Amino acid sequence: MIHVIFDMDGVIFDSESALLGCWVDTGARYGFEKEFVRNTYIRCIGTNSNQTARIFQDAFLEKLGEEKLRCFREEIDALYRERYPDGVMPMKAGVKEILTYLKAVGIKAGIASSTKKQIVEWRIRTAGLDEYFIGCIGGDAVKISKPDPEIYLLACKEFGFEPAATFAIEDSYNGIRSAKAAGLMPIMVPDILPADEEMRAISKTVCADLFEAAEYLQNTMGQFTKQS
Repeated sequence: MIHVIFDMDGVIFDSESALLGCWVDTGARYGFEKEFVRNTYIRCIGTNSNQTARIFQDAFLEKLGEEKLRCFREEIDALYRERYPDGVMPMKAGVKEILTYLKAVGIKAGIASSTKKQIVEWRIRTAGLDEYFIGCIGGDAVKISKPDPEIYLLACKEFGFEPAATFAIEDSYNGIRSAKAAGLMPIMVPDILPADEEMRAISKTVCADLFEAAEYLQNTMGQFTKQS
């Protein structure tokens, strides 16, 4: 039997684009060019909060100084809360459909997200998706962020999944690298960045959306059944 582990941001929720917009719009008020802010944000995708903080500091501290850097980050957070007062992001297309399919055929699913576990659990519960997952591992549970394989190895151990029989649905380069290094079968569903040559080489497949990913899993499940 196969299993599936989902990333959350950019896969289940359209949160990456939402937060990127807050970074870019706030950065403009501080005189930063859109592409510079965007490229900095992209480096943070798939990393945990500690790694994100380091990337943020490395990019902006020298230009702003400590006090303005703190204000910059606080204004990003304030704009995020203003635009999304309930903290819930819109779901990506196909989320309910793929989760309903997996549950119907008895495929267990879990979450491995770089976001803190408490936030992951709250967002999933608030969106009414908690019934579809057996559990989640957050970025605060690991010492090293994606692309290190630690989070996927821990998730498989926690959920009782065999890595070689587990698909990982990811949108980020770091997430795909992490899943591949842990011995899982990565499925890339691109969000902000398209799949490049490396991603296509190390992913089992690249899908345009979760509808296509569900179709791929349906076909693959038949192959696993025949093998067993």
